[in-house]
Amino acid sequence: MKRCCVFGAGGFIGWHLAKRLKEEGNFVAGIDLKFSEFDKFVGDHFQIADLRDRDTIADVMGGEYDEVFQLAADMGGAGFIFTGVHDSEIITGNALININTALNAHKVGRVFYSSSACVYGPHLNFKEDFKEENAYPAFPDSQYGWEKLFSERVYLSLKKAVVRIARFHNIFGTEGAWKGGREKSPAAICRKVAQAKDSIEIWGDGNQVRTYCYIDDCVDGILAVMRSEHTGPFNIGSEETVSITELAEMVCQIAGKKLSFKYVPGPKGVTRRTSNNDKVKAVIGWEPKVPLIVGMGKTYRWIEHMVNLDSGMIQENMK
Repeated sequence: MKRCCVFGAGGFIGWHLAKRLKEEGNFVAGIDLKFSEFDKFVGDHFQIADLRDRDTIADVMGGEYDEVFQLAADMGGAGFIFTGVHDSEIITGNALININTALNAHKVGRVFYSSSACVYGPHLNFKEDFKEENAYPAFPDSQYGWEKLFSERVYLSLKKAVVRIARFHNIFGTEGAWKGGREKSPAAICRKVAQAKDSIEIWGDGNQVRTYCYIDDCVDGILAVMRSEHTGPFNIGSEETVSITELAEMVCQIAGKKLSFKYVPGPKGVTRRTSNNDKVKAVIGWEPKVPLIVGMGKTYRWIEHMVNLDSGMIQENMK
C-alpha cells in the first residue's frame, strides 16, 4: 500500500485518479478548493484548501507521501482559455501552485506533474510535428500553454526530487464539466445534442482536428508514467483523429438524432492538434485502449442524464 495525495482531487481527472488509487488499495488523500460537483470523494481524507498558498503545500507535502499527483489548475475548454478574459488568473495562479509544489517535492517519494498539449504551437500540423521535443522553439497558443511549459522547466530543474511529467491531450469522460463555460468540446457537443430538437451551434467552421483520450486511458497513462523510471515529458492522448464536425456527427449517431449544424463565430483554438505516442509507447509501453466512439457513448449517456436531471430540477423549482 502506498500513501498517495492528489492535488486537484475535486476536478475531473483528479477525482477519477483518486478513485483508481483507492481501488488499488492505497491510502489516498485529496486536496482542492472544492469537492467534485458530481460524486463523493472515494479516498481516505479530503482537505479543502488553496494550493496557491505556499504554507498549505509545505504542510501537505510534509505528510510522508510516497506519491503526489499535481493535477490542480485553473482551466477549461476553448471558451475559457482562448477568450483572454482569464489569462492573468490562469498564468499566475497555476504557476504559484506548481512553484510551491516544486519547492517541496524533495519531501515526498515522487511527484507527477500534469502538463498539457497546449504547450505545442499553432504552427504544428501533422502527427510527426507533435513529438515531445517539438514543443521547442516555444510558441504556445495561450497563457495556459505558456504556464504549463514554464512549470515543466521548473520541475525539470529540480536536483533532489523524483519527478514525472505527462502532457494531456484532450481528456474527456463522465463526472466532468458539461456546462457553465469550462466544459471542453466533447462535453459541450454532448450537451447541445442532448438538448437539441433541430440543430446545434458549432464554433468556427467545424474543420478543427483533435484527438480525444477517454478518462480511463488517461488514468492508466498517469500511473504508467508515474511508476516508470523515466522523467518525461510524455504525451498522453489518443492518436484517433477527428474533426469537430465529425465528432458532432458521431454524437448524433450515438443519440439517434438527425440534427443540422450552424457554424458560428467563437473561440476555437488551433486548427489542428493531435497526439504523437511514439515515445510513450517505446519507453513506457502505454497506449490507449478505448475507441473514441465507445468513450463518447459513455460520456453522452452520462451528460444526457445530467441534462434531464437539470431540466427536472428547473421544473421542480418553478412549481
